[in-house]
Amino acid sequence: MLKILRSVNSANVLYSLSGRIDREHIAELQAAFDAETLPIKLDLREVRRVDREVVPTIARWSASRIELLNCPAYLRNWIGKTRNDS
Repeated sequence: MLKILRSVNSANVLYSLSGRIDREHIAELQAAFDAETLPIKLDLREVRRVDREVVPTIARWSASRIELLNCPAYLRNWIGKTRNDS
């Protein structure tokens, strides 16, 4: 289960995620991000599990316009490996 909280201020949009990020959540998140006009920050402090299949998508988000906050070390490591494999 993934809980998504969205908050906005004058400078950016913050998405705080908690729980598990599975493959089926990617389309929902991507659609939400595509609708935003302000810069996006993605807070991953409360994420407990990420499917490996999701990591390349998160790496693309991070490489584009989405800033990752409080990213768990294991996920940063996977993102780094994904970028190096590209």
